[in-house]
Amino acid sequence: MSNNYKFLNNVNFPSDIRKLSQSEIKVLADEVRQELIDVVSETGGHLGAGLGVVELTVVLHYIFNTPHDKLIWDVGHQTYPHKILTGRKNKIRTLRKGMGLSGFTKRSESEYDPFGAAHSSTSISSALGMAVANKLSNKSDNVIAVIGDGAISAGMAYEAMNNAGESKTKMIVVLNDNDMSIAKPVGAMRKYLAKILSGKIYFSFRETLKLIISAFSKRFKNKAGKAEDFLRSAVTGGTLFNSMGFYYIGPIDGHDIDTMVSVFKNAKEINYDGPILIHVKTQKGKGYKFAEKSEDKFHGVSKFNVKTGEQIKSSSNAPSYTKVFANTLIKHAEKDSKVVGITAAMPSGTGMDLFGKKIS
Repeated sequence: MSNNYKFLNNVNFPSDIRKLSQSEIKVLADEVRQELIDVVSETGGHLGAGLGVVELTVVLHYIFNTPHDKLIWDVGHQTYPHKILTGRKNKIRTLRKGMGLSGFTKRSESEYDPFGAAHSSTSISSALGMAVANKLSNKSDNVIAVIGDGAISAGMAYEAMNNAGESKTKMIVVLNDNDMSIAKPVGAMRKYLAKILSGKIYFSFRETLKLIISAFSKRFKNKAGKAEDFLRSAVTGGTLFNSMGFYYIGPIDGHDIDTMVSVFKNAKEINYDGPILIHVKTQKGKGYKFAEKSEDKFHGVSKFNVKTGEQIKSSSNAPSYTKVFANTLIKHAEKDSKVVGITAAMPSGTGMDLFGKKIS
């Protein structure tokens, strides 16, 4: 690790982040991003998703008292910044190596990993279980799940939201909406999220309303809270998440630290008996121009040249399994029009992109 970092060299655990000022954590976020790029250029691994959640990761650990507050990542792809900030900074270059750090969250690896992530769409269910356990034990610890816009479209996520809204259990779900999972997301949920308004008009009204509420009695606050609900519905038209029993906030800029600090602090302190969903808009590959231009190619990478973005491929004359599969499927489809290819949101990783270009 570079010795030139102003803050990262002295940040070993989230408790160190909380000693910094709000302006200082902005510098810390820049340093985490640079360290992430340097690390993955040497180790290979998942890059784009982690770059997109650097500010979000820093803010979550800054506002919440992890590991007592439970932070659950839906998949491991975006957790490298989390690992850097939670006691594993000095081992980060052992990522995905024998006896080294896992590429995913792993309970046996750190107390900051309360849930072992692998397959997507499981975080809300896990968070709900922990939140219910807190409720039964009269604990006030927070539980936060971070899930992507692609992962939230899965049935397991819907089932968890359905149960969370009905049980009125306090928990926070962060919807990390980067309009890009491994490949471009499709389907009704993607179209729905695209239609949700920016929320800027609503937030300006809301901040004004909060100032008014703070000057009056509790009785008025209850009425004002209902007025706020009406206001939110009038401006945004309500949301699917509201209908499922969640208090919906957003969308907010996932790279604006000042906004996120304010929103997450309010979410932590709000007196709301039920689940909260914070819709955060981020950019996959943020801060590294080659990853910003080619989000899918920089989702998972081999070792690469930081200056040029060129990935260092191992030389082999043997064709890849992916290409053999794609060419075989194409050959069958050319003979039989009933052959259909299905992919779980990762066409380039399965060869379905080649199939799609050839057979349409």
